[in-house]
Amino acid sequence: MTLLALQDFAVTRRGRDILRNVSLSVGTGELVGIIGPNGAGKTTLMRAALGLIDSAGHSSLAALSARERGREVAWMPQQREIAWPVDVQTLVTLGRTPHLSPGQRPKPEDQAAVDRALDRMDLLSFRDRTATRLSGGEQARVLIARALAQETPLLMADEPIAGLDPAHQIATMKIFGALASEGKSVMVSLHDLGLAARHCTRLIVLDQGGLVADGAPQEVLTAARVRETFAINAFVQDTPDGLIFQPLDVVT
Repeated sequence: MTLLALQDFAVTRRGRDILRNVSLSVGTGELVGIIGPNGAGKTTLMRAALGLIDSAGHSSLAALSARERGREVAWMPQQREIAWPVDVQTLVTLGRTPHLSPGQRPKPEDQAAVDRALDRMDLLSFRDRTATRLSGGEQARVLIARALAQETPLLMADEPIAGLDPAHQIATMKIFGALASEGKSVMVSLHDLGLAARHCTRLIVLDQGGLVADGAPQEVLTAARVRETFAINAFVQDTPDGLIFQPLDVVT
């Protein structure tokens, strides 16, 4: 089953091509990492695919109504400001909005979804705490929980592990992997190539607005491509515990 399809996808802003000629699809059971240097178009790709900014070509998600889209894909943007001093329970419950009619109160199944999301993000003991009083990393986990509570077939997240401590970075990637193993899919933009290599089932590499590679981490993170795209030398080795990727030095 295809959860996202882009065909001849392009974005132009202020007369400059940000993305061009991107075609890809995401099926069920995938943890897809979008990687590339700063300015490669990772955030633009996801925002445009969701219909949040203008684009050319076809996006299966942008073609949906806002309500249909909210039931098909959960979105966690890079910006993580929590403006209102509401408790964590209330904030995570907002993830159930696409499943409720206007003015409808959450049903028992909505509360169950919220509880599952809080549990997955190790936040059950936080449910009554004021979200704006949490640390930045804790707030990030709450916003991931809100997206998880939406319980959509596809989750898209822009740098979701940025600002988390190493333990919660790994735990979050494992949660995304578990969602994929359950038949859902996750698309995340990442700068940590080590975590991308170890946890993602597939990597999409963007550079200068184009798609330059799409495949399994072992196929994508070659020494030549890493040098050309990221301007680094790296240690890459497939081990019984998974693919290990460690940046070593900047290419001069």
